[in-house]
Amino acid sequence: MAKELLLEIGSEELPARFIEEGRRGLERLLKERLSAHSLEFARIYTLATPRRLTAVVEGLSEKEPDRTLELKGPAKRAAYDPEGRPTRALEGFMRSQGLSEKDLKVVETPKGEYIYGIKEVKGRTTESILPEILSGVVSSLSFPKTMRWNELTITYPRPLHWLVAIYGGKVVEFSFGPIKSSSRTRGHRFCAPEEFTVDSAASYVEGLEKRFVVPSPEKRKELITAEMKGLAEKIGGMLLEDETLLDEVANLVEYPVVIMGGFDEEFLSMPEEVVINAMREHQRYFSVRSTKGGLMPAFITVANTPGDVETIKRGNERVLRARLSDAQFYYEKDKKVSPTERVEELKGVVFQAKLGTSYEKVVRFTRLALFLAERLGIAEPPEERPSPEEFLTERYNPATMENKGLSESVLNYIAIGRASMLAKSDLTSGMVGEFPKLQGIMGREYARIHGEIPEVYNAIYEHYLPQFAGDRLPTTDVASVISIADKLDTIVGCFATGVVPTGTQDPYGLRRLALGIIAIVLERGYRVRLKELVEKSAEILAEKLSFEREKTIYGVLEFFKERLRQRLLSEGLSFDSIEAVLSTPWFNLPDTVERIRALEDFKKHPAFAELIVAFKRVSNILKGSTPKDTPDETLLTEEPEKALFKKARELKPALKRLSNEANYRELFTTLAGIKETVDTFFDRVKVMAEDERIKENRLSLLNYVRSLYIEIADLSKITVQL
Repeated sequence: MAKELLLEIGSEELPARFIEEGRRGLERLLKERLSAHSLEFARIYTLATPRRLTAVVEGLSEKEPDRTLELKGPAKRAAYDPEGRPTRALEGFMRSQGLSEKDLKVVETPKGEYIYGIKEVKGRTTESILPEILSGVVSSLSFPKTMRWNELTITYPRPLHWLVAIYGGKVVEFSFGPIKSSSRTRGHRFCAPEEFTVDSAASYVEGLEKRFVVPSPEKRKELITAEMKGLAEKIGGMLLEDETLLDEVANLVEYPVVIMGGFDEEFLSMPEEVVINAMREHQRYFSVRSTKGGLMPAFITVANTPGDVETIKRGNERVLRARLSDAQFYYEKDKKVSPTERVEELKGVVFQAKLGTSYEKVVRFTRLALFLAERLGIAEPPEERPSPEEFLTERYNPATMENKGLSESVLNYIAIGRASMLAKSDLTSGMVGEFPKLQGIMGREYARIHGEIPEVYNAIYEHYLPQFAGDRLPTTDVASVISIADKLDTIVGCFATGVVPTGTQDPYGLRRLALGIIAIVLERGYRVRLKELVEKSAEILAEKLSFEREKTIYGVLEFFKERLRQRLLSEGLSFDSIEAVLSTPWFNLPDTVERIRALEDFKKHPAFAELIVAFKRVSNILKGSTPKDTPDETLLTEEPEKALFKKARELKPALKRLSNEANYRELFTTLAGIKETVDTFFDRVKVMAEDERIKENRLSLLNYVRSLYIEIADLSKITVQL
């Protein structure tokens, strides 16, 4: 009969960010260890609070299944002497495995005949295996950081205090360091610290909830959310929901007590992001909006103890008042300094030891952004092309400059140059020094206050986008090209100085930056060759830094190719279609994606599979050879090869036109028209003719056929089943 297993690991308070990782690890390890013993179970679920990680296994079988083992012994020729008696080798094998001659059989193997022993193994009881399994699970849990204590070799993020292990109502006895398992757990540290006994998951949950512990993180989140929404509605507001903060807060408490407090309305004169950030990042408070959309002078926090709520509220209000007062001080002080003045201060801020100051970085990506804008045709320089530094002068301030007769593309150029040079201006502000997550937000605010135009001040914020997967993207060309340039300068600079992401480390977040560039380019349909951008970035960097330029460019492009590959796979596109196109020139990202999607559609064509087989044959025959691009028509002696050359020559202009139009769906459909001619050629013509000139010419013909598609997709990489 199947039984229930309960495992609890009790410790000092775990960091909130460790808890979900601990739950996942606990469930994974239990599944692996139980499955390794072929122990069946219905399901595993986990619970957790800051002081405990818990797993429940429902429907766990009582024993391993019986098994029949086939054990390989000595070769038959070494197993018996000339009289047919067992040799010492065979006797040793039988003795070591507990076998008799009746348990043996001869098996034919690729290496000859061998003796095999058939052994029936009775499955062990789950009760006898669990101590080994549970000890291994607890010792194998992995966390970002662990510690040792009391000179012990065992590790865990915080000191352990108790272990609970119950199977079928009985204690599973095992140890982890000095801690021995039992049936006794503990309630809330302050409200109900006494030990109590449990014998099942139901009694465990019921006992904890009676003792001020809600063991389910999901239930804690539901309780917290419902309470917060109710409190917000009572004052005519709405909770500003924040799933990430909710996850963290729910893992900071065992018994959530939701409290609302308030602060002076004068603090609402600051940008709302400042108020929200001060509450969220430093105090873990939730904000409240009015039904009209603005922030209300209220906050909601979650305590861990059902004590004197009024005292807790006043304490939180006092702490928040001090925090907001600091923010207001920095805000008022920062406003007195113009963004252009702050740019000068970047000369004293080191971006990276080998890559110079933040000011030097700004100049680099300003040049790159302007280069990109010109390549895209969204901006052109004025007659007197300004240097990056000149964009900080009033002559090139779009808000005040004389712009009579200037075209929109010239105005775009000036806006890009101005916004790019101001993009990092807030890094030296007091506010960003105190609240680093406000970079870009404060830059936008200070630029707006000092009279910059919307295209400029919005780009100062938006050039940081996207900051995470699924984040919104820049909304204008001005912001988009600056965002791409800034991110690419960081990537190229890091590769040039050897700071390349590894499996475990990516200190500058280069993967995120590359995915951000790809997202922007695809979203806005920028048909610019990524290779050209990378080469330009490396060229600009090489003016001040000596590095292996070609190696850096190659490394950056391969890095981007892998990020693009992973993005496309995550969108559900086929691996073989992706590889077929990425094996050809892929630097125009929108074009590359269009080719992959067209190829996916082409797979539905009735002749697709047979056509791909034919093209695979073309590639296989050409492998290792270096034929000419075009065959000599006078050496085409047989009708099928003449017909193939004629058909390929007819298709080439149409395919070229469709490629130039990026009409890849029609291109692949048109390409399918060569199928019958290719089939006839292979059926009736011997490519590897005895006459060397004929053979080489036929290889040139196949090379000509391959040229019809090889710049679009290497179709030999497509997997087909006939």
